[in-house]
Amino acid sequence: MDPENPMAGLLAQAQKMQEQLLSAQNTIAATELTGTAGGGLVTVTGSGAGEITAVTIDPKVVDTDDIETLQDLIVGALADLATKRDELTSNAMGPLAGGLGGGLPGFGGPGLGQ
Repeated sequence: MDPENPMAGLLAQAQKMQEQLLSAQNTIAATELTGTAGGGLVTVTGSGAGEITAVTIDPKVVDTDDIETLQDLIVGALADLATKRDELTSNAMGPLAGGLGGGLPGFGGPGLGQ
């Protein structure tokens, strides 16, 4: 920090953190993730930003007499995808959250700026 102008140093640090945050958000949004259930019988693919882009269902799990199992597998694959998305966000944002000094007013966690 510049001892002559401590605010300039603080502003530069804040701008650098903002750039890192935007970079992390872009990385998260561009990352493709896959959630699975039933040992891969159902897969759900989506982006780190939350968009679902594909669902794949193995034909051997399709049983008209047992729709509940298929529904449970789809819910399980979606939950797995959400867990992976949360882990991605935590890993990408974790170092930045630590740099906020315990949380400055107006700075949020994952999903900031959305």
